[in-house]
Amino acid sequence: MSVRAERSPDVADVRVGAELPPLEVALTRSLIVAAAIASRDYQDVHHDPSLAVERGSKDIFMNILTTNGFVGRFVTDWAGPDARVTKVAIRLGVPNYAGDTMRLTGVVSATDRATGTVEVAVRGANSLGDHVTGTVSIVLPLRSPERTE
Repeated sequence: MSVRAERSPDVADVRVGAELPPLEVALTRSLIVAAAIASRDYQDVHHDPSLAVERGSKDIFMNILTTNGFVGRFVTDWAGPDARVTKVAIRLGVPNYAGDTMRLTGVVSATDRATGTVEVAVRGANSLGDHVTGTVSIVLPLRSPERTE
């Protein structure tokens, strides 16, 4: 479980190279099936184990919409409630199969103090390797030096 920030950090305090607290996601059958249905993805490989195997997979696996949601949650839990996601660019690797765990990690890769923009390089890995890699860009609220909220 990740720690959700109660307040967004000031972009002036965010440093390139800073690591985000990791998020571990238990990949249960219920999570994979429920998330696929919630995102209206009714492909059988996300809910029917025997059909997934018939189609060449080891088991049911997580859909990209769920992966994208976890990537967004991971970054916004760190960035806090006032952050705004402006871009998510991810690439899938190995599948997230039921019974495994995905560990999301991230590092601040760029900041722009003038605009409040922060880019985070994200990696989500399981026992097979990298499930997802990419970047998430967010905008943090700009705070004036004399005013703290």
